[in-house]
Amino acid sequence: MVEELANWLTSAMSGLPGELIIFVISMIPILELRGGIVAASLLGVPITTAIPICIIGNIIPIPFILLFITKIFELMKKTKLFRPMVEKLESKAMGKSDKIKKYEFLGLLLFVGIPLPGTGAWTGSLIAALLRIKNKKAVPAIFCGLLMATAIMCIVSYFIPWVIRTI
Repeated sequence: MVEELANWLTSAMSGLPGELIIFVISMIPILELRGGIVAASLLGVPITTAIPICIIGNIIPIPFILLFITKIFELMKKTKLFRPMVEKLESKAMGKSDKIKKYEFLGLLLFVGIPLPGTGAWTGSLIAALLRIKNKKAVPAIFCGLLMATAIMCIVSYFIPWVIRTI
């Protein structure tokens, strides 16, 4: 699914510089850094250029989520229009929070770092905010998780295709 979305966005933004495309993709929930790295590989952006752009793109929304999402959700829940959406987002995020509650730093790191559907820095930040995990514990865990996800996605998107081409 991430690869399909990355392909669609890449074609929708054709004509723009590849670096801008992967930066934008890395900021979008669901796609995040994983989609940015896949798109970078498909666009032929060198890995050394792609890694910092995708990490920065994925990091930018995180402080806003950690600092403001609970207040925003409280305001949104006061309206009939947004209450169901917010409650659905909260229950979906909290449904994935068992291991994070139990292990906090390590749980959050692995949740963000292992590229599975529904995981990543956005959801990890949302869960950290909803669980009221202190930022001095959440931020390093999310950042380390991003580094882990970067390594995994670079292997999948750059190294394995390179090995296959050279065989």
